[in-house]
Amino acid sequence: MSSTYLVIHMSDATGTELPQEEDQAILERWATEGKTAGRLEMGGPVAGPEQAKSVAVRDGRTLITDGPFPEFKEWFAGYDLVTADSIDEAAAFMAKHPVAVLGRIYILPLVELPWERG
Repeated sequence: MSSTYLVIHMSDATGTELPQEEDQAILERWATEGKTAGRLEMGGPVAGPEQAKSVAVRDGRTLITDGPFPEFKEWFAGYDLVTADSIDEAAAFMAKHPVAVLGRIYILPLVELPWERG
């Protein structure tokens, strides 16, 4: 049975730079494969850290700040929702994405909240 996974694309200083043409070609092949296999649900890139905000509520006060903080070594660059029969299958598919070369990809299974379980 298939599951859905949240895939988080992270920038990572240890990644390898790709020329734009190569990056685009790899991404287009990956997206075509994902759509053809019914594996790719939705996703996209996000703006850089200079446009981000951080939100937290503490002691009844809402704190909204520019974010992230400068000590961050990685940046959340985008996301995808991927359907696969296992997390290993999702990982094999995501290994074909250019961010696997440029940075790092995290794959998280989506789960139900405790009160949603029957």
